[in-house]
Amino acid sequence: MAYKTVLKYSDVTPRADYLNRRQLMGGAAGLTAGLTLGPALGASSDASPYSADLETTALEDISSYNNFYEFGTGKTDPAKHAHQLTIDPWSVEIGGMVDRPGTYGLEDILGKVTLEERIYRFRCVETWSMVVPWVGFELNQLLSLAGVQGAAKYVAFETLYRPDEMPGQKTVSLEWPYREGLRLDEAMHPLTILATGIYDDPMPKQNGAPLRLVVPWKYGYKSIKSIVRVTLTDKEPQTTWNMLQPSEYGFYSNVNPQVSHPRWSQAYEKPIGGGLFAKRQETLMFNGYEEEVARLYDGMDLVVNH
Repeated sequence: MAYKTVLKYSDVTPRADYLNRRQLMGGAAGLTAGLTLGPALGASSDASPYSADLETTALEDISSYNNFYEFGTGKTDPAKHAHQLTIDPWSVEIGGMVDRPGTYGLEDILGKVTLEERIYRFRCVETWSMVVPWVGFELNQLLSLAGVQGAAKYVAFETLYRPDEMPGQKTVSLEWPYREGLRLDEAMHPLTILATGIYDDPMPKQNGAPLRLVVPWKYGYKSIKSIVRVTLTDKEPQTTWNMLQPSEYGFYSNVNPQVSHPRWSQAYEKPIGGGLFAKRQETLMFNGYEEEVARLYDGMDLVVNH
């Protein structure tokens, strides 16, 4: 496959800001222990060949404009309330059709995977977009640790359920815990990652700390946050938004400018961070990753399988 040549963070971020952030993180690392900083700092210094050569969105915008209903339905609610979340220690229960089911501590997982920098487009179903420099590892590495059995066809995910720390879960806005799923070949694709950080910072809690899924060719709600359970299955799993409104949110949720949401067009998007007068731009098929992932859907009707 032909992936784009990629810039390092120092190339896509103003140099003064980049060096200053490096210095701040280096000083903080000596003062802070455990998972608070660890997940983001072990990444390779070079950008991954799977990244896109795009100008990234500022960290302030990425971390202040979010959908994370566990902390409220407003875009600024997660940044206001997510500080309540306890993320250390953290573990992920892996079960279903795997050879080595069990509870995997995040520190143990991070010791067995390769962290990389990935600069990806991010497209929300609500038509806003960002370019996010993630730090993470390929999901296929975690699945390989657990040993995927031959009959498995899908991967199901669940978010943490902790209403005392996630006040949005005390409401009935969604059925909790939040659920998502991928077909196995989608999950094993090298573009699919579990992210632990943004830029050189550990993952902000409002963005899904300490571990979130990122599937760059799908709408953002597929990228489930604060993951605590992964299950391999031979049946298509239930997903939260599809359960709530199946006419609007399909299982696949691939970015497709030719298929409108029932309440708005998906042909255009508006980048976050450009201010009130930011120009909208055309949405790309599969969010710009068509060359890499279109083959996964050969022969499928992408309108029916929306």
